Amino acid sequence: MSGIEFWHWLSLGAILAVVEMVAPGVYFLWLGIAALLVGGVAWLWPDLHWQYQVLLFALFAIADVTLSRRWMRARPAVTDQPHLNRRGEQYVGRLLTLDQPIVDGVGRAHVEDTMWRVSGPDLPAGQRIRVVGVDGATLRVEAA
Repeated sequence: MSGIEFWHWLSLGAILAVVEMVAPGVYFLWLGIAALLVGGVAWLWPDLHWQYQVLLFALFAIADVTLSRRWMRARPAVTDQPHLNRRGEQYVGRLLTLDQPIVDGVGRAHVEDTMWRVSGPDLPAGQRIRVVGVDGATLRVEAA
């Protein structure tokens, strides 16, 4: 491990960038950037011991991922399909009819082609309900 040179890090950065193109997510990109940064440092200080290079890689990777998460959280993606992969949220505000009564806070209602678990106050079957929220795969409802 003592023979790590700057081009090793640059190669790792390029490999991680290629992996980023075929793998979902963005973490390989940030790891690749960390490797490129370490490659730059190793180029400036060729006598830098390999343990410090690995430590720098870890620090740069943590910093890159942390900063990127903050940056992405501050700039959420604008989309024309805001409920994509969050199917239940598109039903908030919709009026439904209970297929099975809500007993002890849990019942069932048909929404389009799917039977959904609903939670809310105890209500009889056939009662009109309004979807007020979503908890995972359960629709939170109230009497309409």
